[in-house]
Amino acid sequence: MTPVALITGASIGIGRACAKALAARGDMVIVTDVLEDEGRAVVQEIRKAGGAAEFQHFDVRDTQRANAVVKDIETRFGGIHTIVANAGIALRVPLEQLTDEKWDHTFDIDLKGMLRVIRPAAAGMKSRGTGSIVCLSSIMGVAYGWDEHVHYSAAKAGVVGLVRGLAVELGRSGVRVNGVAPGYIRTAQLLSEEHSLGPEGAKSVGEIVPLGRIGQPDDVADVVAFLASDAARYLTGQVIAVDGGLLVGRY
Repeated sequence: MTPVALITGASIGIGRACAKALAARGDMVIVTDVLEDEGRAVVQEIRKAGGAAEFQHFDVRDTQRANAVVKDIETRFGGIHTIVANAGIALRVPLEQLTDEKWDHTFDIDLKGMLRVIRPAAAGMKSRGTGSIVCLSSIMGVAYGWDEHVHYSAAKAGVVGLVRGLAVELGRSGVRVNGVAPGYIRTAQLLSEEHSLGPEGAKSVGEIVPLGRIGQPDDVADVVAFLASDAARYLTGQVIAVDGGLLVGRY
């Protein structure tokens, strides 16, 4: 049976790289996102390279759609072997402008959005006695605060708790749950002047990274693929910082 991987936010950036990495190792990849054109383009890239993939439109804020997507995949493919909970947003909002609605919007996507897709898939994973779940946190959730992004840092810190709690609850059923905390990665988000470093900031920030550069989406995707593989069979409840040594190199 071909392993099936469901990836949220898979149309661009780290999610796109994860989709291509898992497809390259032989998984049937379900690319999900609200960005339909970009998502279908990822599927075409994977198929052109000889892999298997399909696109499903999915907004992680929609519980009913989450349930339906999981049920459809399980019905047609026999189960989900890997979930990469990647969908997320990071919007710059100063504290005095951080309304309840803006706070809730970030949490609804960055944290609760993970629960929505994991919850319906967990029963099938438990019944089969196997499965790997990888959740995307951030160095801004595990070690640093982020100026004018307190809602983002709080949500990404919540992802760490989600990983640890699920790892304990699902471990005896053979399901592993881990996380990845990317550092500065060259994505559309990082290059946004409005919400992150912008192009100029991205040029200079590599100087403070011990490995001498900011990361690429593939740098994160390869770690995700490892965590989803049998090579990580005795690893669960961990959140790995993929940051070029940034956390250990700042004094």
